[in-house]
Amino acid sequence: MKQFTILLALTFLVLSCGQTEPMKEKESSQKEEKFQPISNEILESSVIYEANIRQYSPEGTLEAFTKDIPQLKELGVKVIWLMPIYPISMKNRKATGELSIEDIEDPKEKEKYLGSYYAISDYTAVNPNFGTKKDFDQLVQTAHDNGMYVILDWVANHTGWDHEWIKTNPDYFQKDKEGNVTDPMNPETGESWGWSDVAHLNYENKELWEAMSEEMLYWVKNHNIDGFRCDVAGNVTTDFWNFVVPKLKAEKPVFMLAESEDKDLFYEAFDMGYNWEGHHIMNEIAQGEKTVADWDAYIAKIDTTYQKDDYLMSFVTNHDENSWNGTVKERMGDAAETFLALTYTLPGMPLIYSGQEYDMDHRLKFFEKDTIPKSKSNVWPLLEKLGALKNTEIALHGAKKAADYQRISTTQDENVLAFSRDKKNDELLFIANMSTDKQSFQVDVSGDFINAMTDEDLSLKADQEMNLEAWDYLILIKK
Repeated sequence: MKQFTILLALTFLVLSCGQTEPMKEKESSQKEEKFQPISNEILESSVIYEANIRQYSPEGTLEAFTKDIPQLKELGVKVIWLMPIYPISMKNRKATGELSIEDIEDPKEKEKYLGSYYAISDYTAVNPNFGTKKDFDQLVQTAHDNGMYVILDWVANHTGWDHEWIKTNPDYFQKDKEGNVTDPMNPETGESWGWSDVAHLNYENKELWEAMSEEMLYWVKNHNIDGFRCDVAGNVTTDFWNFVVPKLKAEKPVFMLAESEDKDLFYEAFDMGYNWEGHHIMNEIAQGEKTVADWDAYIAKIDTTYQKDDYLMSFVTNHDENSWNGTVKERMGDAAETFLALTYTLPGMPLIYSGQEYDMDHRLKFFEKDTIPKSKSNVWPLLEKLGALKNTEIALHGAKKAADYQRISTTQDENVLAFSRDKKNDELLFIANMSTDKQSFQVDVSGDFINAMTDEDLSLKADQEMNLEAWDYLILIKK
């Protein structure tokens, strides 16, 4: 009897082992079925995260960032934008805003200057400081397993001075009268932008179009990425973007983000642009230099400038703003939370920049190793609430089929910004005191609402007196 029991157990074990692999395959297949190609339906409710790999962790590696991808779901992140992950040129490498490493004699001092991410020596390699292509593939897979999409920062306007094209294909580059390759020049003044660590590409050469297309296609075909954020996209001819994007989309659906507000880019090539002008107005309102009237004028301009299905990325910080113009606290002070909430309630897509979620009040070094803080305080739970709203409220849809934006009048329109967002009978209100003084006012709205930040019920009447302290705001969901 004992031998029979053992035999029965062994038989069960063998059968179980035989079933293990098919079960794993089934689970894997189900996981793949759940992950859908990027689409406008997904982008309508997306939050985008800008990952600065070098500064994200003490290690500064792809692997270290990958470990944290699952917790980005807590913030409602659906798109991860990786700042350039490629090798950086050594020649003319920036050490500071003014000096290159050629200006520094001490070898040990030179070693600490890692250069600009945007001075690329090889478009199809991974910076060894960040890791390997295997590490990169693991990052993409982890993102996909968590329902997120990965886009690469693409620098089509210029290369680093070590790029092989300078030797093999010098006609790909802009040249001066003496035939020397130049750094990027301001087309209006003919003077250098000061980007001395990069060489300016020449898109009058159609052979460059084919070569650059192949470099971009490499990452889509071989590493399953979901799109690109294109650096200074407006400095590259629109015809090139209209040429390359259909090639990318022939491989798989991709999401294209332009660092530009040039409306011509949205006709065919790009899905989303930068809300630079709106961002600068936010800074200026926070600093007392502009008012709600300037914001209203900007929104009116957007309505007349762009087509219905064009949309922009809104932000209170990004890598440029943080390193060169100041932290959120420096630029916005007590108004920081109000403008962060505004970026989530506007049409378009809100951005989180590495460190912002950890209340970072530090200008990250751009050419050297630095590290963001990793202590959750006030901003993380705020981003959780805002991210959940963006992910779930139809009235906050912000892509090609965005919810409508309608300004609501108040009795203090010079200081109070109030607007509604609505789509498919879902409505949400944003009301904010955009000043340093307490405001008492009436708002032309009535109905029953839920305060999205406190979950409390609130009823409004058109003649009701409302009070908001300096920089206070309300996000109200219509019942």
